[in-house]
Amino acid sequence: MYCSKCGVSTAEGAAFCSNCGQAFAVATMPPHSSALAASVAAPLGASAAAIPANAGYAVVPRAEYAGFWLRFLALLIDNVVMGIGFVLILIPLIFLTGLGGFLSQIHPDEELNDAGIFVLIGLVFLVATVSLVFTWLYHALMESSEWQATVGKKALGLVVTDMAGQRVSFARSTGRHFGKIITNMVPFFIGYIIAGFTARKQALHDMLAGCLVLRRNG
Repeated sequence: MYCSKCGVSTAEGAAFCSNCGQAFAVATMPPHSSALAASVAAPLGASAAAIPANAGYAVVPRAEYAGFWLRFLALLIDNVVMGIGFVLILIPLIFLTGLGGFLSQIHPDEELNDAGIFVLIGLVFLVATVSLVFTWLYHALMESSEWQATVGKKALGLVVTDMAGQRVSFARSTGRHFGKIITNMVPFFIGYIIAGFTARKQALHDMLAGCLVLRRNG
């Protein structure tokens, strides 16, 4: 199918043009899905004929770009969820590795020996590694799943898609997540704030990974 705005060829079933971002009112269904479209018709206007659903078209759920504040609220929800999940993972890990007994023997008024300092450094690296892996898998797995969203985004009706409005792969979701490292390097959180001003409401890491965050209704 072709975009009515810029004329670029677009993937079958796409909700958005990958070139100009135009939202499609209808999208061509793949051949194997045409049997699912029964005798439903989509009226186009008072003087226009209706398009029968069995002609290979289906109405795409209405979608719009998610704004900065909505995404920020989703981030807050995700931080709470990840914080709880991180604690539930870290506490058993500390006791299983024997660090719990060591930490219970530490007193603030006592000086640590070399072995104690080494163990504390190891604990810091353990916490950092678990945090990095947990945060990565939380975002990459959930945003590439059928939900297409983390818990925070799901609660607010947001989904992460590619530029054509399709579900992203685990690799692309991973790229989007680690792209936030570059976003975080931009001073004054500008890499995030631009999501409120760019045409498709994209933050810097969305642009780097070729992703959109949509507010999907219906």
